Amino acid sequence: MSNHSPAGRSLLYLVVAGAAWGTAGAAASLLFLASDLGPLSLSFWRCAGGLAVLLAVLAVRRPAGRPGRAAAGAARPSLGSLITTGLLFTLFQAAYFGAVQQTGLAVGTVVTLGAGPVMIALGARTWTGERLGRGGAAAVAGALAGLVVLVLGSGGGEVRPLGVGLALLSAAGYAAMTLLTRWTGQRGEGGDPLVTTAWSTGVGAVCLLPLAAVEGLLPHTADLGQVIWLMAYVATVPTALAYALYFTGAAAVRAATVSVIMLIEPVSAAVIAVLVLGEELTGAVVLGTVLLLTAVLALIIAEARRPVVQQPSPAPLQSAAR
Repeated sequence: MSNHSPAGRSLLYLVVAGAAWGTAGAAASLLFLASDLGPLSLSFWRCAGGLAVLLAVLAVRRPAGRPGRAAAGAARPSLGSLITTGLLFTLFQAAYFGAVQQTGLAVGTVVTLGAGPVMIALGARTWTGERLGRGGAAAVAGALAGLVVLVLGSGGGEVRPLGVGLALLSAAGYAAMTLLTRWTGQRGEGGDPLVTTAWSTGVGAVCLLPLAAVEGLLPHTADLGQVIWLMAYVATVPTALAYALYFTGAAAVRAATVSVIMLIEPVSAAVIAVLVLGEELTGAVVLGTVLLLTAVLALIIAEARRPVVQQPSPAPLQSAAR
């Protein structure tokens, strides 16, 4: 697989995004230890900070760019598509934190990340005409088995119906966001991933602000410097950078493949927990990691070998009207 090919670059972007998402949990754990910041408030600051970073990047980049330059010459997405993506992004984030609060981190993570690939595979077959095939279905099954072993095998958790329902709602938001991104990419309307990410974080910040205000917007801490540094990291790496890479890769790679590659997130989180936070390396963590990475690698190889399908260019009148 050559990283110089469009497929290779897209797959690499997704792998890096998944690994970056995995670092957010460790940073959040340190933030919760260092301050009284709650999960909804952290989500708000994550979105607001990510938006600030993205706006700064766009402001610096635009003067040097060519007028009308969208991602790889793609047409601009509609305003409705951008707002919908932002709302799905907010639903995915808020429902996941609600699931974790109700039923615990382990169960919330397994249900959300486990249901996502199944929903995406079913949606991709009916919405975008993508089929996994037997090999792809086996890889998805192997990845889900690895997820269950990795997360539940290392901690367990109490299953509560409300928490499971919120986790399924989060998975539905994530699946719809992934399918929408893939659909617009197939139509040549993916646009600039930085702009898409900025809209997503902007909509998320607006929706989360009243909830965060009720929870407690400002952190109280004895180590303000550490809290600011951690919040800046969460806003920059697992948010602004990771979601820009995610939207870039998800527009060009089959939706079901995207969902499985993003399961690298709990692997990254487990590695950080062992190496940085000093948690015990258990047999479940090793086995789950091996199963997950094997399935991810199999799908990456299969995706890289797929023939490139040229998407039709948007009509000039349609492009100019957007």
